[in-house]
Amino acid sequence: MTITTVIADDQTLVRAGFKKLLDSEDGIEVIGEASDGDEAVKLARQMSPQVVLMDIRMPKMDGLEATRIITRDTDAQVLILTTYDLDEYVFGALMEGASGFLLKDSPPDTLIAGIRTVSRGDALLAPSVTRRLIAEFSNRAPSSSLRSLPELSARETEVLIHVARGESNREIAEQLCLSEATVKTHVGHILMKLECRDRVQAVVVAYEAGLVRPGFAD
Repeated sequence: MTITTVIADDQTLVRAGFKKLLDSEDGIEVIGEASDGDEAVKLARQMSPQVVLMDIRMPKMDGLEATRIITRDTDAQVLILTTYDLDEYVFGALMEGASGFLLKDSPPDTLIAGIRTVSRGDALLAPSVTRRLIAEFSNRAPSSSLRSLPELSARETEVLIHVARGESNREIAEQLCLSEATVKTHVGHILMKLECRDRVQAVVVAYEAGLVRPGFAD
C-alpha cells in the first residue's frame, strides 16, 4: 500500500530535495507541498495524507500550531523535521501530537524508515530523547498534582514504566523475558486504556501519574 505524504517546509530547495528522494522510493508518494503551517493544515484536511513531514519554523503558522491542528482534525501522522535535536520547539511539537522527529541531515534511509514507522502508527523517538522529554516535564509539572490512571494490569504497568524509560519493544522484551509480539500487544492495550495517540503521549502520562521520576533522565 502506498504511503501518501505531504511535505511542509518554507525552503523551496529543501522541499524539492525531500520530494525527489521520496518519489524515487517504492510505496511512498508525495501528494502535496506546503510552504507554511497554514498551507500544511489545508492540505492535510483536503488530501488526507497518511504522513506529514513538518518543519517547525515557518511563516504565517509555525509547525507547532500546524501539528496541533492536524493531529486534532485529521488522521495524519506528523513527523517533525528539524535542524537541531535541541530545538526548543521539539518537545512542544511532540506534546501536540507529533509521532516523532528526525534531523534534516539524517541519512536518506533513516528518513524513509521513519516515514514507514509513523505511517503504521508507531512513534519515532530515540531513547535519549524520551529521557530528555521526561526531564523537561520534571521541570514543568508540579509533583503535588499527579494524574490518575485507569486500571492497568500489573504487567501493563510494568511495561509502561519501561516505555517511559525510553526502551524499545525489543529491549522491553529482553528485560521482562517476553516475546516482542507480547510486548507490542501490551503496549497496544496501554495506549487504548490511556487514550493515548502513541508512545510519546504515554510517556507523558506515565510521568504525570508519578510512575517515572526525573532520575530516569540521567
